[in-house]
Amino acid sequence: MADKETRLLMLVDDEPAQCRLVSAIASRAGWRTVFARDAETAIAMLGTQDGMMLDAILLDQWVPGSDAASLIAELKSRRPALPVLLMTAIGSTDSAIEAMRAGASDYIIKPVAAERLIAALSLAAEHAKDFGELQPLTEKIGHQLEFDEIIGSAPAFRTALAIAAKAARSKAPILIEGEGGVGKEVVADAIHAASPRARLPFLKVNCGAIAPNLLDSVLFGHERDAFAGAFDRRVGILQQADTGTVFLDEIDQLPSETQVRLVRLLTEGEIQPLGSPHSYRIDVRVITACNNDLTAKLESGVLREDLYYRINVVQLHIPPLRDRIGDIPALARHFLGRMANQPGLRSLGITEEALSLLRSYNWPGNVRQLQSALFRAAVLCERDALTPDEFPQIASAVGRRSETVMNHNEGVGVSLYEQDGNMRPLEEIEADVIRLAIGHYRGRMTEVARRLGIGRSTLYRKLADLGIESSAA
Repeated sequence: MADKETRLLMLVDDEPAQCRLVSAIASRAGWRTVFARDAETAIAMLGTQDGMMLDAILLDQWVPGSDAASLIAELKSRRPALPVLLMTAIGSTDSAIEAMRAGASDYIIKPVAAERLIAALSLAAEHAKDFGELQPLTEKIGHQLEFDEIIGSAPAFRTALAIAAKAARSKAPILIEGEGGVGKEVVADAIHAASPRARLPFLKVNCGAIAPNLLDSVLFGHERDAFAGAFDRRVGILQQADTGTVFLDEIDQLPSETQVRLVRLLTEGEIQPLGSPHSYRIDVRVITACNNDLTAKLESGVLREDLYYRINVVQLHIPPLRDRIGDIPALARHFLGRMANQPGLRSLGITEEALSLLRSYNWPGNVRQLQSALFRAAVLCERDALTPDEFPQIASAVGRRSETVMNHNEGVGVSLYEQDGNMRPLEEIEADVIRLAIGHYRGRMTEVARRLGIGRSTLYRKLADLGIESSAA
């Protein structure tokens, strides 16, 4: 394998501009890129010195000399453990399905977003043998959902949706916080659909996927010759969304200069394209989102205070999937129903055993990862319903976590079950926990009470009721 700090990527593509872009992005994450212009060169390169050290292969959907699925199958037959990723155009779900069936580990939508590519390459390097369900895919399945179509019954989630639905009717800026993959964009879609601007433009920008020096131009536009390479005038996203709504994801990635420009828009309703002597008044509703707690960015000075308070008029927090495990069955059936309408897929059920497995997993990638896991399982399933067998990596991860928990608690001596498999009475379990705490804290009853979250008088009463001596170990 390549050195841990400098991993090696083979890019199979014949477009020089795209090769330069991918190579530049990959280098930021410590990857060196070698190039193959066609299928024949890619296969031949596997036998070279560089080819023997490859950590991943990334190929374009329209690779010269072969169709992508055939090339992937050939590459995997020669190097089964080597992750192969596909670059494909938006809407090419059928091509992605064929590629995954041929052995592709993941696919990336063009134009390539820097964060997405780096994440996919990192997963390729760290989890080559477990590649598949544990990394997010970026397919877009189905249509935008309205509030009454969004799946979820967890109280914190329903509270966030209720606030969003009420705020949708106003023009107030909305900040949506939550981990990556929880569904912030889905909520933004629903807000726009429920607003008076529903039939007007709705444009989206992922601020973290655009080079910082290009964000001003993308958002606010530029005049011809405003900077080197500005050969034509460009109308920015904000001006294109005039009278409508703009969704700015990863708002914490905005450079300071761009933050100043956005503050002017939010306070005065004006923008000034780069190189323009004139300002333009526009009417645009701004919805922002971030994966991190913005207060930390505020305290560190990364985020301007004046911008924070202007985007945070209405704040929503979308809970992670691990805090709404009860929603997994409904989400799974919802996604499978939508996938059934995709080319190359069919209607599938899911067994209770499979749902139980999915509920046992921690889902670091949240709802997006759940959708990806179901998508891959549906592609590979040959039965009429998904079973635990379709989620081997999830099962493996759940097993490893269970083993870790057991090892962590080894020797604790508190059992939840009788020998016949039935649960022990709560009184017996409570007595064991108190005995354990007394032994662990060496009879210091004040500390035992504090750690158990009860008062000393309550602790002594329980000792008497349960017949436990304070010297118990």
